[in-house]
Amino acid sequence: MSKRRDIPIAVLGVLAGAAVFIYLRSRPPGPPGVGDAAPVFAGLSQLSGGTVGLADYRGRVVVLNFWATWCPPCIEETPSFERFAEKVKPLGVAVLGVSEDTDRKALERFVADQHLSFPIALDPFPMTLFSSRAVPTRYGTYQLPETYILDREGNIAEKIVGPDDWDDPRMLSFVEALARPEEGRVQ
Repeated sequence: MSKRRDIPIAVLGVLAGAAVFIYLRSRPPGPPGVGDAAPVFAGLSQLSGGTVGLADYRGRVVVLNFWATWCPPCIEETPSFERFAEKVKPLGVAVLGVSEDTDRKALERFVADQHLSFPIALDPFPMTLFSSRAVPTRYGTYQLPETYILDREGNIAEKIVGPDDWDDPRMLSFVEALARPEEGRVQ
């Protein structure tokens, strides 16, 4: 009689194990880290019109900055980030800001007042009680500003959490080294 009761318990154990295995396999992976492929995105509206996606910059070094005008640390780093964007432009480096602002007019005023020259994309899903920021969430961004430096192959070469001093010569040297053509590479 006890052997009969053991069979349903064993079946329940196998089913529970299978359910845990399926749950763990179906969970989305954690945020990407340095060395991982950058999550691809497409169709973000640009402040200047049109749309932009990561594929638009294929083969180029990309500096991707998540920020907002209501974020004091973002405002703090904006002047040095703009100077950095101007310095790396001749190297073929793409600088792209992804704004988390929901007030487009305030964003337009800020961009004009700060004379920002790099493209600004708008995250299509503003934070609400029922939705999350689409692109920053895929990158694992939890605080603004957050910047990802992507190499020519689309891998994350560096992740910077919080404001940075973009006038630091080490930052420029790092990005210059990534942008430099490799020996024997077909351009």
